[in-house]
Amino acid sequence: MDWLLNLLDPTWWLTILGAFATIGVLAIIFAETGLLLGFFLPGDSLLVAAGIFSSASVAAGIGIEPLSFPLLLVGTPLCAVAGAQLGHFLGVRFGRKMFDKPDSRLFKREHVLRAEEFFEKFGPAKAVILARFVPIVRTFMNPVAGVLEMPSRRFLLWNSVGGVVWVESMLLLGHFLGGQVDPKQIDKYILPGVFVIVLISLIPIIVEVVKKRRQVKRLPEPNGKHHRVGDPF
Repeated sequence: MDWLLNLLDPTWWLTILGAFATIGVLAIIFAETGLLLGFFLPGDSLLVAAGIFSSASVAAGIGIEPLSFPLLLVGTPLCAVAGAQLGHFLGVRFGRKMFDKPDSRLFKREHVLRAEEFFEKFGPAKAVILARFVPIVRTFMNPVAGVLEMPSRRFLLWNSVGGVVWVESMLLLGHFLGGQVDPKQIDKYILPGVFVIVLISLIPIIVEVVKKRRQVKRLPEPNGKHHRVGDPF
């Protein structure tokens, strides 16, 4: 199990990658958003950690060269968008056949169903944007959008919006933390920082769910009356 914990630890990745950490982050973000098997890779936490370790003093604490923040700001959104476009293309190209496989440690059909439910609940545009902030769903959303025939141009538009907002918010949060906290205690701030961002991103999802439930409660009955859940008649 130690190897699995290492794969989820962004600091472990940055240490292993060493001088190639910046390029490694770009590759991981591409894989996490574009390849189904990439869902287990760190996404949110890696971006926050990359922003943190773009500070020279913090990077020195784990013995690596600081990551290039300008390159991260430009390169990671491009990789996030390109990876998602690849996922969408594979969904269009292979359809549901790419999901016709038995459950294993690296593939669970429930992940596909969760992404489909997300797509149907929020609609194509909102789903593609909001999924960026939901681990696992953001990986499976892209091929699912292709399977469900979301037009490529429309997907590119909302994929770009979601990709840029997701990546830049995480990087900027990490960069801010890297300049504000004690480098020796930086590990204490990575996961809480990610949690805050994800929590904020869930607000529009919660609002949308509440709105939909209210609309369902107000649906008129066949006799013309408006029925609310809990009303006897």
